[in-house]
Amino acid sequence: MTHRGSRVLHVGSLARVEGEGALHLRVVGDRVEEARLQIYEPPRFFEAFLRGRSYTEPPDITARVCGICPVAYQMSACAAIEDACGVTIDPVIRDLRRLLYCGEWIESHTLHIYLLHAPDFLGRASAIDLARTHRAEVERGLRLKKAGNSLMELLGGRAIHPVNVRLGGFHRAPLPDELRPLAQELRKALDDALETVRWVADFEFPDATVDADLLALAAPDTYAIESGTPTLLRTDGTTGSFPVRDFTDRVVETQVEHSTALHARLDGRGHLTGSLARFAISGRRLSPVALEAAVAAGLGDPREGTVCRNPFRSVLVRAVEVVYAVDEALRIIDAYEAPSRPYVEVPPVAGTGHGATEAPRGLLYHRYRLDAEGAVTDARLVPPTAQNQGAIEADLARIAQTAIAEHDASDEELTYLCERAIRNHDPCISCSTHFLDLTVDRA
Repeated sequence: MTHRGSRVLHVGSLARVEGEGALHLRVVGDRVEEARLQIYEPPRFFEAFLRGRSYTEPPDITARVCGICPVAYQMSACAAIEDACGVTIDPVIRDLRRLLYCGEWIESHTLHIYLLHAPDFLGRASAIDLARTHRAEVERGLRLKKAGNSLMELLGGRAIHPVNVRLGGFHRAPLPDELRPLAQELRKALDDALETVRWVADFEFPDATVDADLLALAAPDTYAIESGTPTLLRTDGTTGSFPVRDFTDRVVETQVEHSTALHARLDGRGHLTGSLARFAISGRRLSPVALEAAVAAGLGDPREGTVCRNPFRSVLVRAVEVVYAVDEALRIIDAYEAPSRPYVEVPPVAGTGHGATEAPRGLLYHRYRLDAEGAVTDARLVPPTAQNQGAIEADLARIAQTAIAEHDASDEELTYLCERAIRNHDPCISCSTHFLDLTVDRA
């Protein structure tokens, strides 16, 4: 192996991730000394300007945190405030919320699979470049995304930052006749989703293993989406769970110098949340069609305790989750009867509420403190990307170290491999993408 001395790789702006971030990798000799995912966007202060607002406002305000996953923020906010106020939601309204969340899973996962991640596996520079060689596949992805958007438009009022969600339920519930055309679109989408799994299963996946603990919600008899209990799977195979109200006691955030986003650690250890964690913890609760697709795709049978820890295969798990979300949406629509009222009343109560749901990228936690008049006195939001950053950096260091040890990877090879590693985890930094600007400094 050629001794290269000290070298620093700096990617000034990551491509095909949601938001503005950079990569910094420092190599001394044949050792990776440091790997940093740098998030340099300005702080957005959502927690600060929620203080003093009415308890009815966080679902609409926090939806603006992300244009790709607004439903996740709305549902976590509703869950936390309804918890503070001691309100129980009717089963039909819970199902409608789950149906809306399925729409977000479909559109968000499909966006990631086809437009952000597939180009890595097929040697293309971008989704536009991919469409030149795989037009039919990209068109299939756009059809799938449209099906998810259709769900969000009908239930949420619009696909981006839905306006029909409110505390206690919805401003308006759809009529059964309004859902029937969606069911027809979703039945076609199920075929596209199953074909997506078969397509992605043929990708070439490098060998890699995530060593972090896995954290996801778990719910009895169903694959957790809009509710559940935080459950962790440690690297030694042991499991445990804790109440949502204990989340910030177990998951502690700290500021790091190189990022405007906080880093979170679970019980003092790095952890990962998202599709790999959900599949490992609750995969046996997928619907039969999704389980069959997972097994046929080579992910193994989660009913037999199979755990996938290869981050490159996360794209395949997401494809299976699209199958599940479409199938689950069809199940809910088939059983749907319009509620007598689209919401339950949520009177203000002084207290603290906690809520967590499974955003496409992982567990999203909200906490609110309210006074007797219903004003928010304190707010805490812990998104998946903040929790995943430490695990992503450890993953980057491990993958880069392996590439250096095995074939003395060049700066260009390390840059490409590390960008792929970051996109495996689909970090949601904000809502824009930027072209790659690479600077290499050598000592």
